[in-house]
Amino acid sequence: MFPPAERWAEKYRCALRGVAVAVRGEDSFWAHIPATIAVAALGFWLEVSLTEWLLLALCIGVVLTAELFNTALEHLAKAVTSEHDEHVRNALDVAAAAVLAASVMAKIVGTVIFATRLFG
Repeated sequence: MFPPAERWAEKYRCALRGVAVAVRGEDSFWAHIPATIAVAALGFWLEVSLTEWLLLALCIGVVLTAELFNTALEHLAKAVTSEHDEHVRNALDVAAAAVLAASVMAKIVGTVIFATRLFG
């Protein structure tokens, strides 16, 4: 059975609070917002297909999700220790690399979609 509606509402409140924490507290998160707006504007201007929209939306979602996980790991690391720890450093660097990998792949997908529309 499904949990009561109050529990679902609390889960959504917590998730939305998490988004707010990331948006308010992380400079790197703000780099993705103008990119998302630019992709959406370019997509409308170039009248991309439904499949292309889905690919662009998936890429945006993956990048934002990676950034949210990275932010969560950063907060957790700060709660665990304020001292230099090579394991914590490695974990944070790997999480940052995940955001970079997602961003690079999203850029490749966007470039192929938009270049095909502009020059194809």
